[in-house]
Amino acid sequence: MSLKADLTSADLNEIRQSALGAADPLGVAADLAHAAEAGRLADPQDAGLALTLAAEIAESRTKLDAALRYVDGALEAYGKRDDSPAAGARALRARILFRAGRGDEAFAEVEPLRPLLTQYPDAAAYITAALAVGGRAREAEKWLTEAVQQVVADRGVTEPSDPDDAGVLFFLLQQRHRLRHALGLQHDTHDNLAERLETKLANAGTRSAAVPADDLVFWPRAEFERLAKQTDAYGASWDDHRARLEGELVRQAGAGRTDLALLPGSVDALTAEAGVGGDPASAENRAAYARKLSTGTVRLPWPPERNAACWCGSGLKYKKCCLPRSRS
Repeated sequence: MSLKADLTSADLNEIRQSALGAADPLGVAADLAHAAEAGRLADPQDAGLALTLAAEIAESRTKLDAALRYVDGALEAYGKRDDSPAAGARALRARILFRAGRGDEAFAEVEPLRPLLTQYPDAAAYITAALAVGGRAREAEKWLTEAVQQVVADRGVTEPSDPDDAGVLFFLLQQRHRLRHALGLQHDTHDNLAERLETKLANAGTRSAAVPADDLVFWPRAEFERLAKQTDAYGASWDDHRARLEGELVRQAGAGRTDLALLPGSVDALTAEAGVGGDPASAENRAAYARKLSTGTVRLPWPPERNAACWCGSGLKYKKCCLPRSRS
């Protein structure tokens, strides 16, 4: 397939969700790499993201030489960046090397990332994934355990009051808990803490009956303002709407759901779903529209990086916009 010019971050996220179902995913990967190398990105700083995505697609089709070439390009694009996306690309490179039977090189790539387990919430996932592909799940469990112990020691004796209070510890605990379950290991005190935090997250607050658990329809500001003339079912204001969604996503993540994403809505499409004479704002129609969107390919992956643009399109960084909304 041929990608459009000036791809945005949102375009790349949409491609991430749909590429593997495309008729020619390897063609998509090649086009992504070409777009990054030819300067066909709206933001040149997205070159690393585009090439990482190309590498992931190639890896999924076991085209390891191409995957390695793309991820090397991603690391070159990231340069001296030491943030989580760059680290994630290094973990991906290790994973590809493990798959290629180059275990020593792979371990040398992933081992320096170990200190990041206590810094970045998503580091636990991508580091564990790399080690598990290399048959080193026990090593991953050891790293996660030591990272948990370090964070707990740094916190002192006080147990986190909730997942937000736990911060990076919450993500470490959940990744470790899932891995230990897969390894068939007996529960320990950290597993028990992971389960307590999950329970606190699931039970925190009172969820609005107007937003069912499977309804993650997001209304961009202009669409929300149109919709607000018909119903307040999605929130009393756009701020309220975003806070509900962020809170629901945090709750579902804590309950163990992965690959979470928001489903951008359109008032025209909602109205069409109701049909002639139907009520677009009825609970039945809103639920039907949410189900329809959930089977589509247009999705906004969640969560973004803390310093990345917020998923709501405000133009602010996630950490300054919707991230704090789940705590209010």
